Amino acid sequence: MMGPAHSLSGAAAWLGVGAAAAAAGHTMPWPVLVVGALITAGAALAPDLDHKAATISRAFGPVSKALCEIVDKLSFAVYKATRKPGDPRRTGGHRTLTHTWLWAVLIGGGASLLAITAGRWGVLAILFVHLVLAVEGLLWRAARVSSDVLVWLLGATSAWLLAGVLDKPGNGADWLFSAPGQEYLWLGLPIVLGALVHDIGDALTVSGCPILWPIPLGRKRWYPIGPPKGMRFRAGSWVELKVLMPAFMVLGGVGGASALNLI
Repeated sequence: MMGPAHSLSGAAAWLGVGAAAAAAGHTMPWPVLVVGALITAGAALAPDLDHKAATISRAFGPVSKALCEIVDKLSFAVYKATRKPGDPRRTGGHRTLTHTWLWAVLIGGGASLLAITAGRWGVLAILFVHLVLAVEGLLWRAARVSSDVLVWLLGATSAWLLAGVLDKPGNGADWLFSAPGQEYLWLGLPIVLGALVHDIGDALTVSGCPILWPIPLGRKRWYPIGPPKGMRFRAGSWVELKVLMPAFMVLGGVGGASALNLI
């Protein structure tokens, strides 16, 4: 799928988690719901860091472009080292390592570790990166006609303000993990969810997605998971633009309202 659809699906997924938590009697504080939705929207773009034309590869200027090249080469090297006889030959790393459940867990776990070891600056870094990506994905029309610096300033300002809100007692810094020293440990969860939602979205497209790697399936280790071919669509097609994106908006709205006990 394209960036905007990935971001919308990510935000909708977190709002759905919020609705499920409310139904189970564990309503999220509203800052956790909002910040989590924004992080998930940004994280849903992150697996495409292996593609030089992707939104995330352009989002942070030379830094993200250089990181994209490194991740692409790393992904390709892992693919070549682990492919089985049934896996096709490739010339690049797109839709390989960063599009797996293992990558999602590692990235989310790394973010949680950063949040609890680096303190406030670690939290601000996580928020900044994902809020910039959320702007690029959810407000993509405005972001493309604006300068990168303005988007970065918006991300930095929003990160600072939202971190201040979360820091206040009862607003969610210790949501889910309440032991001393575990504040913000939950920040890895929307990152894992965003990556997995991205992978599921790509699995619906023509090429499928090797979500289950490194678990082998038959003669393939990089098996492209997806529905029957007749049910798949091309990225950017009318199915994505006219059906899925409006559906994500509706589901997100319903999920958010349910999470806040408004319906």
